[in-house]
Amino acid sequence: MVAHGLSDDDADRIFQALADRTRRDIVTRVLTSEQSVSELAERYSMSFAAVQKHVAVLERAGLVRKVRRGREQIVHAEVDVIHQARSLLERFERLWQHRVARIDALLTEHDATQGD
Repeated sequence: MVAHGLSDDDADRIFQALADRTRRDIVTRVLTSEQSVSELAERYSMSFAAVQKHVAVLERAGLVRKVRRGREQIVHAEVDVIHQARSLLERFERLWQHRVARIDALLTEHDATQGD
C-alpha cells in the first residue's frame, strides 16, 4: 500500500525511527531550528557517537537531512516527509473514528430494538 507518498517500507522506517524517544526529541528540536550534531549531543547523557547513530537512523528514514557547514554537520528536519507521516496517521485516525461511529450506531440500534 502506498499512502500519501509513502511506501510501506518508507512508513516502516519512519515509524521505527520515531519509536525511540531520543529520536523523537531530536526531530522536535530540529523542527524548531537547525542544529549541529555537536549541539544535539550536548543535550543528552550519551556519547557523541550514540547521538550520531540516532541522527543516522532519522536520516535513513528521511526525517532529517545533514548538511556539512565547515567542520560541523548541521541537521535539518525534512518537513515534507513529516507531513506525509502525519497524513498517514490522520488517515488511520479517520478510519478508526468511522469504525467507532459505526459501532456506536449499531449499539444504539440494538438498544432501540431491545426496548420494544
